Amino acid sequence: MPSLLHLLLFLSLIPSLCFSKSTIEPCSVSDTCTAMVGYTLYTDLKVSQLSSLFQIDPISLLSANAIDISYPDVDNHILPARLFLHVPVPCSCSDGIRKSIGTRYKTRPSDTLSFIADTVFSGLVSADQIRDANSISDPSVLDVGQTLTIPLPCTCFNETDNGLPAVYLSYVVRAGDTVAGIAARYSTTVTDVMTVNAMGSTAVKAGDILAIPLPACGSGFTKYASDYGLIVANGSYAITGSHCVQCSCGPGNLNLYCMPSPLAVSCSSMQCRNSNLMLGNVTAQPTSAGCNVTSCTYNGYVNGTIFTTLSTSLQPRCPGEHQFPPLITPPTVLTRVSWGAPSPAPSISDGVTTITPKSSVPGTVSFPGVSPANGPSGSLSAAPSSVNPLSGFLSALCLFLLIRLLV
Repeated sequence: MPSLLHLLLFLSLIPSLCFSKSTIEPCSVSDTCTAMVGYTLYTDLKVSQLSSLFQIDPISLLSANAIDISYPDVDNHILPARLFLHVPVPCSCSDGIRKSIGTRYKTRPSDTLSFIADTVFSGLVSADQIRDANSISDPSVLDVGQTLTIPLPCTCFNETDNGLPAVYLSYVVRAGDTVAGIAARYSTTVTDVMTVNAMGSTAVKAGDILAIPLPACGSGFTKYASDYGLIVANGSYAITGSHCVQCSCGPGNLNLYCMPSPLAVSCSSMQCRNSNLMLGNVTAQPTSAGCNVTSCTYNGYVNGTIFTTLSTSLQPRCPGEHQFPPLITPPTVLTRVSWGAPSPAPSISDGVTTITPKSSVPGTVSFPGVSPANGPSGSLSAAPSSVNPLSGFLSALCLFLLIRLLV
């Protein structure tokens, strides 16, 4: 029979054992999805240095944040400390749970596991997780130049949210954040955030990691394409087709739009067969029955060839000029003190106003809106939501341990 002291000690641990806010997605298959982590730069870094830190293509990093990739010498542009960015990471299944293990870090003099976890990687991973992932017996001793695997958090959930395409962002909660504020900033609901993260209440604390579903544009490329299953978060871009094709999502709708990339060099033909239309071209012809719309769309990259599809449809009215997610020049300074706070996802509307795809102030970036701590209070939504299978498992485990202690 356990002592009263042991029982009280166990009860004190229940919140941390059973109600963790760091989402864990069980998995049993080897498929990989593209997820994102919300990262705050701990110091000034070149674009190339930041992409090297996460072992990703600099172009994919810039495109995911709608930063102009045609900016001169963009790889060597210095990004300012405390800038918050969305970093795409490959999310795979490892040891029965979803995590990104493709990031490697080479230790430097005076590095500690805590510094690497809390500062270099912005709290996206813990010192204990790095220790376990690398089988480090003595965390106080790190060899300079030692290569460490960094197990970053990520989730896939079939790349859907309530049946719609979604990219999941792992967001580290900051002091003052609220679930309502975070949900409002990312155009989702309190209920959705709570369900995805198996939360019993809206209470969060600094350092918690929440999986946030970002609305996205899905693709229907041929299954033989190397970019089959491409999905692009709303308000951002993706470069594909061997850097020949640029696809974007939003802000006016969630339909993927692809066109020749600014980096297109030595690319295969982008002209649709049996037409004079190039990839991304749309023609509209008003008629008494509506508007005949013909478009040349992207259908994937197969064996070095850009596949296009010519389609014609009769629509009630002719489409307006295509809207692109606003592009910004690579940030040089922060123009607002809201460092580390997430930028709001563009809202979906029916407007057709064209948004100029470049920042009007070179070298600067502003963060619209307010921080999550000051966002709208929000309310629980009745929208349907997916159920995180981990929630019931953790509850049952905690109950089982409590019963064993009491017996």
